[in-house]
Amino acid sequence: MPELPVVFEVGSIIALVAILLADLVIVARRPHVPTLKESGIWVGVYVGLALVFALAMLYFAGGEPAGQFLAGWLTEYSLSIDNLFVFVIIMARFAVPKKIQQEVLMLGIIIALVLRGVFILVGAQLIENFSWIFYIFGAWLVWTAIQQLRGEDDDDEQKDSFIVRLLRRRVRITDTFDGMKFRTTHDGVRHYTPLLIVLIAIGTTDLLFALDSIPAIFGITESAFIVFTANVFALMGLRQLYFLLGGLLERLVYLKYGIAFILAFIGVKLVLHALHGNELPFLNGGEHIAWAPEIPTWVSLVVIVVAMAASTVASLVRMRRDPAPADEEEAARTAD
Repeated sequence: MPELPVVFEVGSIIALVAILLADLVIVARRPHVPTLKESGIWVGVYVGLALVFALAMLYFAGGEPAGQFLAGWLTEYSLSIDNLFVFVIIMARFAVPKKIQQEVLMLGIIIALVLRGVFILVGAQLIENFSWIFYIFGAWLVWTAIQQLRGEDDDDEQKDSFIVRLLRRRVRITDTFDGMKFRTTHDGVRHYTPLLIVLIAIGTTDLLFALDSIPAIFGITESAFIVFTANVFALMGLRQLYFLLGGLLERLVYLKYGIAFILAFIGVKLVLHALHGNELPFLNGGEHIAWAPEIPTWVSLVVIVVAMAASTVASLVRMRRDPAPADEEEAARTAD
C-alpha cells in the first residue's frame, strides 16, 4: 500500500481536531433540541466530509487506501448505530433533559475518540509484532456475530456497568441534573450530579463496542491512520444521527442481522488473511497456506453496503406492513 504523505496525515489530524472543537463550541453556545431538518443537514455535512476525505486520499495515495478508508468508515458507521441503541437506553434510564442531550453526547463522543485512539495504537503494535493476532481478532468477531444473532447481549445492555454501580455506592449523587455541572450543592452539601454517571456509562459502553469495531476495521486495513480517521468520521456525525433517527432506531428490527453478517464476514476474512501469511510453527509447519485467499478491499466494500442496505430496507418493509406491534410497544414503554 502506498504511504500517505506526512503533510497530508498531519494536516488531516489538525483539520479533524479543529472540526471537533468547533462542533463542541457550537453545541456549548447553543444548547437545544435539534430539529429533524437540522439533524439531517449536519448528517449530510459529515457524510460529505468523509467522501471528500476519501477523494483526497485517492488523489494522494491511490485507489487502494481510498477504498480501505471507505470500507472502514462504512463499517465503523454501521457498528456505531449499535451505540445509538445503547445511548437511547442510557438517556432514558438517567432521565437526561433533552436540552442538554447534545452536549452530553458530544462529550461522550470525545471520550470515545480518546479511548479508541488508545485501542488503535495498541492494536497496530500487536499487528506489527504478532501477526498471529489476526486469528484471535477473527475468532472474536465471528463469536460476536453469533452473540449478536442470539441477542444475549440485550440483557447486559440494560444493566449498569461495574464502575457505575461502584460510584452509586461510594459517591454522593443527586437525583436531578444541574445543567452541565458535574457538582452541585444540595442541602448545604456538595454532591455530584447524574451527569458524571451518564458520561462514564457512555464511555465504558463505547469501550466495550470498541472491542468489536477496532478488530473489524483492522480486518480491512492495517494502517493506523486510516483506522483512526475512519473512526473519527464515523463518530462525528453520530450525535446528529441520534436525533435524526429518534424512535426509528427501535423499529429497524433486522439491522442486527446486517451488522452480525458484516462482523462474521470480516472475522472470516481475518482468519483467511492470517492463514495466508501463517507463521505459527504448529500450523502447516509454520509455512504460508497458499489456498487461503486474500479478499480484496472492493469485495469488503460491496458486502458492507449490501448487508446494511438489505437489513435497513427489510426493516422498513416490515414496519410498513406491520406497524401496529411497534406502536403498541412504544405505547407500553410510554405508559411505564
